[in-house]
Order: sequence, then structure tokens, then C-alpha cells
Amino acid sequence: MQRVREVLALYVHKMRTSLQFRLVILAMATICLGTVASTMSTYQAARVSFFDELDVELIAIADQTAQQLGVDMTAAAIVSADSLRAENVVIMVVQANKNEMTMLGEPNNTLLISPSEIAIARVQTGSSARNGLRADGAQFRIVAVPFRAEGKPYALVLGRELAPTMASLSKLSALQWLIGLAIILLGSVTTYFLARAVFNPIARLTADVSEMTTTDELAPIEVHGGSEAAALERSFNALIGSLMTSRDRQNRLIADASHELRTPLTSLRTNIELLIADENAQMLPEGARRDILRDVAAQLGEFTSLVGDLVALSRDTVPAATLVPVDFEAIILRAVERAKRRGPGLNFAVNLQPMYVMGDSSLLERAMTNLLDNAVKFSPESGTVTVDLGENGLVITDEGPGISDADLPHIFERFYRSDISRNTPGTGLGLSIVAHTVASHSGSVEAGRAPSGGAQFVVRLPEVEPGED
Repeated sequence: MQRVREVLALYVHKMRTSLQFRLVILAMATICLGTVASTMSTYQAARVSFFDELDVELIAIADQTAQQLGVDMTAAAIVSADSLRAENVVIMVVQANKNEMTMLGEPNNTLLISPSEIAIARVQTGSSARNGLRADGAQFRIVAVPFRAEGKPYALVLGRELAPTMASLSKLSALQWLIGLAIILLGSVTTYFLARAVFNPIARLTADVSEMTTTDELAPIEVHGGSEAAALERSFNALIGSLMTSRDRQNRLIADASHELRTPLTSLRTNIELLIADENAQMLPEGARRDILRDVAAQLGEFTSLVGDLVALSRDTVPAATLVPVDFEAIILRAVERAKRRGPGLNFAVNLQPMYVMGDSSLLERAMTNLLDNAVKFSPESGTVTVDLGENGLVITDEGPGISDADLPHIFERFYRSDISRNTPGTGLGLSIVAHTVASHSGSVEAGRAPSGGAQFVVRLPEVEPGED
């Protein structure tokens, strides 16, 4: 029993906190209030209409009777019991001094007179209509009209029993409430099923997301129909696709990085173990220890460069706060100076025009340095590296062996090495950093063959005014 109560309490809590439940309750409350207000207003309108029609009829009878009595008070004798029963009315004559008399002289037919009838007799104008009582306590609708007979002011008071009218109103009220209850019930059921139809796709999407969270397996969900919920499902699938792509890239980067890191780490470990072993055995010849230490230093430098490149590639975007107008010409000049130190036997043909771009100066300088390092690496001795900045963007060409058609589609991939570059120093991430940096600055970079046969890279970045922010 305790378990049943816990389940019920959980279900009630879920219903209370559910958006679907709240919307259903809100819709039902709106329907109930609207139905009650409509029923009550309709009943009041019908009641007023019933009494208005009754008053018009009674006042017409009273006016006609008053005209007869104004000619001859003895005409009261003509008003027989049969005619009164035919009209279903009680007639009384009231003087201004409140002397009352019934036309039939029956005490039980005496209506209880109020000040409104006395006022009609005195002022001799207008008419009155109200609910009143007969002497026996029966409810009547009572009207009064003025008339004069033999020079004296009177009021003709005419009443009709309200029992039939009230019975009709009661039936109308009961019928209206039955119809109202049916509308509330139908509206509630319709609202419930409409809410289910609206929230079922959201519930399915929530279940799919929960399952993905539990299993950590990203997979597109099934799209149902063409409603707004289907649009949400399609948007979610687009998000899932983006996450899957990002995860695949991340996994590939981790796998490639682990593969690339394994070689320098293995070499470092071997050299360090050899040095440790030599501490006791003293087996290394003169000068070998120094060569091993130099090798370790070089491997540490390679390892540090690889880690720095991986950190650079791990950034998805460049923070907007770091993007400011920078002098692209000055950035290229600094990169050229670095390249000259790394290729002292090469010639550099530099032709630059002033240009400002929105960017991060340090990131752009590193990317341009990578491009020039690539040109230095593959240029022959005494070769020429051409650097041209103009309307077509930044164009860097060298006189090396160039890029083969097979390598061209993969040249900007992480850790990709062509057959020519496998035995050259580097991490295999330089051009990937270039592509990543240029793309994060809303630019583009293209690789191809130069007219001289070497490699050619074209970088295009959006140009801005020096003071633009």
C-alpha cells in the first residue's frame, strides 16, 4: 500500500510540474469560466426578456381595462371571473388615499399593494412593474397604470401569477447548465488530446535526448510530419550532426596526436634510459654522451613545437574581443624577417601594398610564418620566394617541386605529409594551423601550382579601414 501511495504521489507531482498538465488545467479553467459566464448571462438575458414581454402584455390589458373604468366605474361589474381566468390575471383598483378594492371582491385575490402603485394613482402618469405577492403568499408580476373616474384619481393594478414563468425559467436554466457541462466536458477532453498531440513530439525528443545522455551514442532522431515539432526535430538533428562531426574531428585529432607524440616520446625515453645506464657502466665512448644530450634537446624542441601546434588547433574560434584592425602589411614583413633567418641562402621578392584586416596580430603572424616556413623548406638553394600583397590577396610562391595533384586535396589536413615532406622536419600541423586561423578570421586560403612549377598559396582576408572597429 505504501508503494502505491508513493507511485501516486510521484505521478501527481509529475502532473503538477508538467507543462502539458498546466496548459490543460489552464485551458479547462478558461473553458469553465467562459461557459459559466455565458450560461449566467444567457439566463439573465432570457429572464429580462421574459419579464419584459410579460410587462408589455399586462400593461396592454391594464390600459384597455382602465379606459373602460374611466368611462363607467360600473364597468367593473362586466369584468367577470371567466374573463379574468381567461387572461389569468387579478385586477384591483387603488385610490390615491390607498383605499383598495378587488374587482371580484374575493379576499384571496387581493394583491399586496406597495408605495409604487400609490404613487401611480397620485401622480397620474407613467406605469410601474414589479414582482409582488398575493394575500395567500403566491408570487405575482404586478403592473399599475393611472386612470380617472368621476374626477377622482385611481390606479388600476393588474397581476399575473409567476409560477408558470418561473417554471419556464427553471427549465431553461437546467437546460443551459446541462449544455454548459457538456461543453466543459467536451472542451476538456478535446484540450487533453490536443495537448497530448502537441507535447508528444516533445516528449519523444526528451526521451531520445535522455537516451543519448545515458548511452553517450549520438544518432539522428526520426522526424515526424511537418509541424513546428518536426522543425524542432530537424534542428536537433542538425545539432547532432554538428556534434558528431566535432566528435569525429576530436577523436581523429587525439588519435593523430597520440601517434605523432609516440615517436618523440619513444626516442626521448630510449636516450634517457641509455644515459641512466651509462651512469654506472660508463660504456659510451668519448663525445657520445654529448651527442645524445643534443639529440634529447632537439627532440624536446620538436615535442614542444608539436604541443604548441596542438593547442593552437584546439581553439574552435578566435574570441571576438581580440579582433581589432591590424596592419597586415607589417605582419607579413615580420614573418618575412623570420623566414630570412631560417633560409639565409634564399632570395625573397617582396611586393606589399598597405592593407588592414580585422584580426588577432599574433595568430595571423604565426600563420603567415608557417606559410613562409613551408616555402623555405621546399625551396632549392639560392631559390626565390615571392611574397605579393595586392588586390588578389596575399600570394606566396616558391621554386620547389610543387604540390602533386594527389596531395593537393589533403594539403591542409592535420598531420598530412606528402611523400616529399616525410623526411623533412616539422609536425605536419603548420598548414592546418594556417587554414584554421584564416577561416576563424572569415577568410580563405587556397593551394596550387605556381607558373614556375613550385607551390603557390593565396590568402584572402576581409579588408577594413585602419580606424574601423
